[in-house]
Formats: sequence, C-alpha cells, structure tokens
Amino acid sequence: MPDPQLVIAARVRAALSAAFGPSYADTDPVIRPSQFADLQANVALPLAKKLGRKPRDVAAEIVAALDVADVASGVEVSGPGFINLTFDDEWIAAQAQAVLADARLAVPVTEDRQKVVVEYSSPNVAKEMHVGHLRTTIVGDAIARILEFLGHEVVRDNHVGDWGTPFGMLIEHLLDLGEEAAARDDSSVSDLTAFYQAARRKFDSDEAFADRSRRRVVDLQAGDPETLRLWQVLVDVSKRYFNTVYERLGITLTDDDIKGESFYNDMLAPTVQELEDKGIATVSDGALCAFPPGFKGREGEPLPVIIRKSDGGYNYSTSDLATVRYRVDTERVDRMVYVVGTPQSLHFQMVFAVARMAGWLDDRTVAEHAEIGNVLGTDGKILKTRAGGTVKLAELLDEAVERAGVEYDAIQRDEAFDEATRASIVEMVGIGAVKYADLSVARDSEYIFDFDRMIAFKGNTGPYLQYATARIRSIFRTGGLSPEAATGPIVIGHEAERALALHLLSFGAALEQAAAKAEPHRLASYIFDLASAYTAFYENCPVLKAPDEETKASRLALCAATLRTLVTGLELLGVPTPERM
Repeated sequence: MPDPQLVIAARVRAALSAAFGPSYADTDPVIRPSQFADLQANVALPLAKKLGRKPRDVAAEIVAALDVADVASGVEVSGPGFINLTFDDEWIAAQAQAVLADARLAVPVTEDRQKVVVEYSSPNVAKEMHVGHLRTTIVGDAIARILEFLGHEVVRDNHVGDWGTPFGMLIEHLLDLGEEAAARDDSSVSDLTAFYQAARRKFDSDEAFADRSRRRVVDLQAGDPETLRLWQVLVDVSKRYFNTVYERLGITLTDDDIKGESFYNDMLAPTVQELEDKGIATVSDGALCAFPPGFKGREGEPLPVIIRKSDGGYNYSTSDLATVRYRVDTERVDRMVYVVGTPQSLHFQMVFAVARMAGWLDDRTVAEHAEIGNVLGTDGKILKTRAGGTVKLAELLDEAVERAGVEYDAIQRDEAFDEATRASIVEMVGIGAVKYADLSVARDSEYIFDFDRMIAFKGNTGPYLQYATARIRSIFRTGGLSPEAATGPIVIGHEAERALALHLLSFGAALEQAAAKAEPHRLASYIFDLASAYTAFYENCPVLKAPDEETKASRLALCAATLRTLVTGLELLGVPTPERM
C-alpha cells in the first residue's frame, strides 16, 4: 500500500502527461502538506514559467486531466496556482483497514534488494566503552534493523580496534599480573580501563617494560603463536564485556559480526600492491601515498592519503582501503554505511576517493559516511565526568535507569507491580529513554544529553512513546479483548479518527526515507507524530464506551493498527515496549 503522497504524485504525473504531453510525465509534482486540505501539488508554479503561461491556468488544466475520483473527495485551485486535494474518508478507511489486515502493516518488501554492510559500534579491545560509543552503536543498529525489515540483506560489521602497537604493552602487563585473572569468566570487566591505564603508565615510566613491549609488538606482527594466544586472551575478555553492554542496550551485534583490524592484516600488502600496480600510489617523502583529486591543504598543496609509512608500517587508511576492497571483491556488497563520528569525515572522503580511483567504488557500489555528532553535556560542551574524564557507558546507563525509577514512581498508575516487574519496567524505560533521545535527533547533529528531558513522560521522549503503547494495551485488557481480535471494519466518523487513520498510511514512506539516507530520526519523528495523533484520538473518541457497536469495533481496530505500528517502529529503533506501565 503506497504512501498517500506517492499516490497523489503518481496521479498528478499522469495528469501532466495527459495535459502537456509525455515529455512532462517525469516532472516533479511538488507534493506538500496543505493548510487547507490534506495535500497540495505546487507544480503549476514552476511549470508556468517553462510554458510561458499563468500558473492558475496551468493548474486548472492539470485539474481537468487529474483522475482522483476514487481517492479524493475534493480538488480545487487556490492562491497563485496551488492544487489542494482532500482525501475521501472511505478511501482512508479502506487503506487503514488494509494496514490492519497485513502482517507487515502494508509495508512492501523492496523490489530493489541490496546487500548492505553497516559498520558500527567499533570499540577498542582492552578498553571500556564510553559515551562516545553510544551514538554509533545505537544509530548503527537502528539503520541495520530498518534496512533488514525492508528486505535488504544486511551485513553487520563491528570493526573493533584489536590490533596495533598498544598490544605489546598490554600483553606484557597481562603477563606481569598473571593471565588467569583476565581469562576467568567471572573476572571484573570494569577493570579494563584501569588495566589499560596501568599498562600505559608502566610503558611511560619503565624503560625495561617499554623495551619488552616493543619486542612483543614485533612478535605479534610476525604471528608468534604464544603472543597470538595472549592477544586472544585480551580479545576474549573484551568480547565478554562488549556483549554485556550490547545485551543491556538491546543491540543485535554478535561475536560473528566482529571483523576487527586484525581480520584485514593479510590483505594490507596485496591492497597496497594493487594501488601501486595501478599507478595510484607513489612515494612521497619516503612514504607511499595516493593523492586523490580535489583535496588540498591550507597552502593549496595536494593532500596525501598515506598508504604505507616511511618505516614500512601500515595505518588506518591502509586498513580502511583493504576493508573496502574486501567488501567489494569478496562480500560483493552494493552499499557500505560507515556509522562513525563526524571528526572522521575528511578521512573517509579521501579513502573513498582513492577507492574510486582504484575502481573498487563506482555507480553500482557505493560507500557513505553516516556521520555521528558529538554528545554534549547540559553546559554545551563535550560530555565529561565532573572530574573531566570520559563518561563510561555502563555508568551512564546505570544512572539512566536509576533516574527512570524515580520518575516512574512519581507518576499515577492504575495498578501496582511487584518489585521484579517494576525493576523490569524501569530498566526498559531508562534504556529506552537514552536510545530514543539519541535516535530522535539528526545523527550528524550534536545533541545535549539531559537526563531530565529524556526521561520525562511528556513530549518527544522514549517514555512517552512507551506509555502510549501501554495505554493502548490497557484498553484491550479492560475490555477483555486481544488486539488481534480487533478487525473492524474501520469507518471514519470523527476528525481525530480521520487524522489517525491517515497517519497510519505513511509508515512505509517513513521507513523508506530512513533507509535511503541512513537517518533513523525520520522514523522516530513519524512514530512521535503517530503517538500524538493517537493521543488526540484517545481524548476525543471514547473506545470502550463508544456510542454504538459499529463505532466501537472501528475504534478498537484503529487502536490495534496504531499499537502494531508503534511497537514495530520502536522495535526497529531498538526501543523496548513494556506490556504494562
């Protein structure tokens, strides 16, 4: 079932072809919301300039050729040439009925199925995840969920930092302490940061330790079996920690999705060789570099992408180029979405440019940087602890749940819950609040992390949407009914019913927009607008006390369709919905 705007757009294009000839069939009909109707087509204004005619005359000719009798109850030209269209109530009701009856809420599986890799989260081994990992993890997971729901083949890729020179000191520190402590399943993963910091302090102050660490890096890069075993101990401890965070956040990443920097080690030299063979990589000041066109420094000099350092070592650019090459040659993906912080923008622009020079990226295979903005404190600065340190993600989530409990206990409820049930609800509210606050803003914008705002049960917040779903469920419990039993038929008798039913028809379009641009906030915006339309419906249209059985059946059906849409949308964002609140 297509979005109402798409329905009208198709009809207007057909009218343009009929009125002015087939060459006008692909003209943008410029469909927009209208203050005076449901939608308006503004195409007559730009088209009039091209035709050398008055806009109202062009609009009148379009209307004369417009076939919308089965969809719209009113079409009129207003102002300088706007075409206002009002949908027929029976058409809206029939489309809403189709949404209710369909297992996918009338959202079709895409006909243009792509294989899409979504790279996100990407924490570092032997380090705790901090608030900086929050957005890339949450946003990336939502992008993967949405694409998958639409029918694309999604490859989740957790590009963890599991290789490089720091592992020399980490392995030596592990040996000094005794590896058994880190290898135990019940070891405290909260010590990861302290472990890393202790190794760094020792490296900086103890020259003998630093020498051992450097030798260990050489052994690691040479594939020494014992060194690789110790490296794997650190990786395994870190994986267990990552999984505890992912489980709490409801993130769909698994160990099978990890392709860290180490995964691409054997591909670095062949990647560099191919770039040399193609004449893309040349030596500059002892380093092997590529110079993609269009990138210049402050003095106008060409900016290099260093592919191999002057000491023969590789770097992040080498690894990222090998990753692109692998995804194209081996995984055969159509699209790559890198959910990474905005500060890496120039890096990815240049890496992608080199990949295009090599022929790995083209019109068929695309790579895009889904930029992630910074998380700010209420002071407008990068979120830090009071001591000025990095905020640990686990501690942030603990505080979110604690504050959610206080807010939850303060609201009036119709029923009391035992402590276990309350704890489960509060956990979902706290985690949902954090996730939705992130997902409800454009991913490339900075946003202020404000517990008081995000945990409120009013406004555009996770708790408000969770409560909306719980309120609908309570209607069915009170009536002794199940949402699945509410089959209608849907009829439109009140303006609030009409607004709610009409909004239900745009779910698929919201998903398509979110997927096309890798922007989950578009789905979040739709969900909030739907919940707001339901609130107006709830306040104006009694359901269980409807004036007659036909109206009651219709309103229960609207409740059921809204519930499924809200729950599905929130699930695609990764926001849990408690059965009761």
